[in-house]
Amino acid sequence: MAEVTLDIAGRHYDVHCRDGEEGQLRRLAAIIDEKTAVARRASPGLTEVRQLLFAAILLADELHDLRGQGKAQGALDLSPGQGGVDEQAAAARIEAIAARLESLTQKLAGGASAP
Repeated sequence: MAEVTLDIAGRHYDVHCRDGEEGQLRRLAAIIDEKTAVARRASPGLTEVRQLLFAAILLADELHDLRGQGKAQGALDLSPGQGGVDEQAAAARIEAIAARLESLTQKLAGGASAP
């Protein structure tokens, strides 16, 4: 069993994982850290717990949207396949996700001013 130190929202967390999963765990932690930074920028003064809460909400909303898009339009597959990646379609979907995140950031800034 491996141990990895994750940096999220300015804190260090020592976490155990299976051997070989350290890189993936670090990548996931970086995503969470990015979302806590979005929450912190949108509403300065949030407590650490609320930053993590808003990060979780942002991630859950993004996942919900992706699942909905996957059902309606097919899964977001950016891995090269037999025909390669449709870069224009992938870029359009990524832009849509970015726009949704921006919308959520604006909502957080307007509606979550109290810690």
